[in-house]
Amino acid sequence: MKRISLSQLTTLRWDLHQDLQIAVERGISGIGLWRPKVEDYGVDETIELLHASGVKASSLAWIGGFTGSDGRRFSDAVEDAIDAVELASRLGADTLVVLPGGRNNHIKRHLEKTLSQAMIEIDAVAAAHDVRLAIEPIHPGCGDQWSFLQDIRATIDLIGGIASDNIGLVLDTYHVGGDEDLPTLLPEILPWLHLVQLGDSRRSMINEMNRCLLGEGRIPIMSILESLLAVGYDRWIEIEIQGQDVAPLGYANVIDHALGYVERCREMAGQTSPASGPSDATPQKP
Repeated sequence: MKRISLSQLTTLRWDLHQDLQIAVERGISGIGLWRPKVEDYGVDETIELLHASGVKASSLAWIGGFTGSDGRRFSDAVEDAIDAVELASRLGADTLVVLPGGRNNHIKRHLEKTLSQAMIEIDAVAAAHDVRLAIEPIHPGCGDQWSFLQDIRATIDLIGGIASDNIGLVLDTYHVGGDEDLPTLLPEILPWLHLVQLGDSRRSMINEMNRCLLGEGRIPIMSILESLLAVGYDRWIEIEIQGQDVAPLGYANVIDHALGYVERCREMAGQTSPASGPSDATPQKP
């Protein structure tokens, strides 16, 4: 828990300047960038503002749709992904998030072959740019159109078949945190764990994603964080909370609650460093 980041999906209606301003004010050392926000603000302007603030890009979201579920051809999706790799490199983002695409009436073997082919092509560029690729399994109740990979084991099996140290996975607690085997899986998947995202849910996922405040749902967030500490996870942990349950609370309140929750987890685990952790540069007001 030394590297806490704020996902721009948490502050969906804010622009980059507002996102970085609250990150600096709250001592958050990273930001999970969302491509539409970056494009709206301007790439050069984003790079300049990141540099001025001292806040680092923990990730860039997202690439994918390789199965054609979003209407794009395979070649177009791969070309877009390569463009995103180069963008992530310019932004200094550690990780590029991958949403493979939905089943789109394909059989499992074809889906896996298609994704593997895409990842091999993209990884050849990503590795050269020092950008990690992280595939995110999505709960089928609210994201089967985004990813045919719906659990950690299936994702790891596919990644293992590609055999690249640069390709790993995103552990989003909202989507996979309810897996009872997760604590025992963490030591096994640690080498492939590129990014952790924190989200909680009060009810089963149906259609739209609707997250609640951390610790107020059915996902054992505290237990997962303790397990991550125990196995030595030391990469970014992003706060990603959005939906109708939290919308009335206001972004600042949602962020403050999340930081307080992570801090309590840190204290219970006996840690002594700040929840937001050190960065290479002290964040400055944008």
